[in-house]
Amino acid sequence: MSPRIGFTGDVMLGRLVDDRQRSRPVDAVWGDVLDRLSALDALVINLECTLSTRGRPWTRTNRPFHFRADPARAVPALERAGVDACALANNHVLDYEEPALRDTLANLDDAGIARAGAGETLEEALDPAFVRIEGGGDSNPVDLAVVSFTDNTPEYAADEDAPGTARIEIDRDDADARERVRESVSRARERDPDLVVASLHWGPNMVTEPPAAFREFGRWLVDEGVDVIHGHSAHVFHGIEVYEGRPILYDCGDFVDDYRVDPRLRNDRSFLFELAVGVDGVPGELRLHPVEIDDCRVREADGDVAEWCRDRMRGLSSEFGTEFERDGEGLVLASGG
Repeated sequence: MSPRIGFTGDVMLGRLVDDRQRSRPVDAVWGDVLDRLSALDALVINLECTLSTRGRPWTRTNRPFHFRADPARAVPALERAGVDACALANNHVLDYEEPALRDTLANLDDAGIARAGAGETLEEALDPAFVRIEGGGDSNPVDLAVVSFTDNTPEYAADEDAPGTARIEIDRDDADARERVRESVSRARERDPDLVVASLHWGPNMVTEPPAAFREFGRWLVDEGVDVIHGHSAHVFHGIEVYEGRPILYDCGDFVDDYRVDPRLRNDRSFLFELAVGVDGVPGELRLHPVEIDDCRVREADGDVAEWCRDRMRGLSSEFGTEFERDGEGLVLASGG
């Protein structure tokens, strides 16, 4: 059986989610999706908060929101879901300044959860995360590499001497940014992984489709040797493109948080994206399981909610020539689109 890798959008375990977690089991945040998460062979998320009780809210520039989760509850929750790798290049890893970022790095390391996209220096932020996926039965192990970048929040960018994110410019032709990405992908390829994932926290909130520059950048990444584009940032899911047999998930939306819900865009609805890994690490079948955020936890979506998710994904993906088959409440994209 082919190994299956799960991808989610933003996982924000702070604020009201953290408050709810004080009075319920640590795995309650995953609702009835927990069994599906646990059954995956690997799970990659965008962690949209710090894991710390230290630090003070960032005030050097205007930041309206600050996200921090108590690691005593958040780390066990990540472990129970089987999270293997966290993308950290986003606009919240320095919300509580350097002490909370350092705690986040240390807490993930202590839990054995791989990370990419942030670090004590730019060099560390560019380092890939590596995950070995042990195959079941007669399946061979699959080696996964994850690189992580963001175009958000320039004040959170790491440099040679300061901690922060692996930040790049995407919406304009920036030779330095592309060389930075090439360097990170090259580091990933040095370990000869079966699959390379680029996890991108790109673009503004609440936009419904990727701009032309993002589409060009996603295809360029595939040309550079990336096998899967794992996009997030908009809080709403975008359409999926298959380019040269490689899936570009332009935005995976939100997976769990406490955010205000836009009644039209429905940022509380998205999918768990489940990718089968074929022979020699080639991306295979992609399954989309509809989910909904309710009471600061995620749950399986069905009925009208699942139908809304399916219809919207089909509509958004049609411009890329991507077609799906229905399977139960979800969608299936066959290998190669």
